[in-house]
Amino acid sequence: MRKKYLGLCTLAIWLFLVLAFMILARTVDMEVFFVLWLIGILIIVELVSDLSATPRYLRVVRMVIAAGVVLFGFIVARKILEILQQ
Repeated sequence: MRKKYLGLCTLAIWLFLVLAFMILARTVDMEVFFVLWLIGILIIVELVSDLSATPRYLRVVRMVIAAGVVLFGFIVARKILEILQQ
């Protein structure tokens, strides 16, 4: 249970730092924010996960990660199409 809250707090701090740097740079972009969120959650889940047992909340988080990877694929495909149209 402690790992769950530690991971959640770490992700919240990571997202706050990413957003703060984006605001300071005056380049708030939701696609970049999403990709950095996905990287952060992938790292945190890998560090929090236990090899011997998988808690229920990690199964749900992995489904969210799978949906995030699909959205990331759509973002990449859209960017490629934008580049090809130029």
